[in-house]
Amino acid sequence: MSESFVRVFVVGAGGAAGSILRYIVGGLVQRTVVAFPLGTLVVNVLGCLAIGFLSERLTEASVDPLYRTGILVGVLGGFTTFSTFSLETLKLAEDRQFALALLNVAASVTTCLIAAWAGAKFARWMVTP
Repeated sequence: MSESFVRVFVVGAGGAAGSILRYIVGGLVQRTVVAFPLGTLVVNVLGCLAIGFLSERLTEASVDPLYRTGILVGVLGGFTTFSTFSLETLKLAEDRQFALALLNVAASVTTCLIAAWAGAKFARWMVTP
């Protein structure tokens, strides 16, 4: 098997595991609250905590890049992409690229909200006679 196939497989398997974890954790938390999406918030916070911790520890421990990718991109990417967004923004800030960090936050939040709104509008438009 080629290395790229193995990498894609590891990311996919990790993504499946992360998605299952997101479903379980988010569902367990959300059962306690009705009006606020607390399950999603908890998943995002846990994912951010995990990616911050694991990105440092796995690099420091010289863990094989294949395993790091499987965990950081696969598992945590399936668990929440908000963690990747947060880590990338943190790295920009740590590199003292504050304008780019702020631009990433503003552009991501603004454009993603607009895209979600546009997608919902388009879906509603498709079913409206």
